Amino acid sequence: MNDHELIEKFNHPDSRNYAFNLLVRKYQQKVYWHIRKMVIDHDDADDLTQESFIKAWRGLENFKGESQLYTWLYRIATNECLNFLAKKKRRFFLPINDITEELSNKIESADLVSGEQIQLKLQKALLTLPDKQRLVFNMKYFDDMKYEDIADITGTSVGALKASYHLAVKKIELYFEEHDN
Repeated sequence: MNDHELIEKFNHPDSRNYAFNLLVRKYQQKVYWHIRKMVIDHDDADDLTQESFIKAWRGLENFKGESQLYTWLYRIATNECLNFLAKKKRRFFLPINDITEELSNKIESADLVSGEQIQLKLQKALLTLPDKQRLVFNMKYFDDMKYEDIADITGTSVGALKASYHLAVKKIELYFEEHDN
């Protein structure tokens, strides 16, 4: 069932629950991994995925179809991630370096990476990026999204996204040079 058909079914009270169940099945794994790449921890990603779909349930009847359904869902998930990370930083009054170190330690013990040194180093390099820059890098590099779709999700211009991605790549290259061992 395509997204348009899902929305139509959702807008009918008799098939609303069924349609939303199909929507969750279709996008849950993608949304989860989008979030997991940002927050690293499985439990946090699981909670944020659930929160994202709760918000989607509440807002889906107002979805106008002006963007693609998956970009709308990614926007909700992205906002949940950024809010979560900001709250975490404020809650613990930690400087960014301490949170980076905490997440870096989680990477080493997580199932997120295969344990290959290069993958581990890349994940640690990503944690040194500002949250929004890391988000752009993840969506472009790992999810192979088009800049136009990322622009819809983040509300940022394509030009600014290209610049952000380019800066992220340069910072990652620098990290690799500095941590070449």
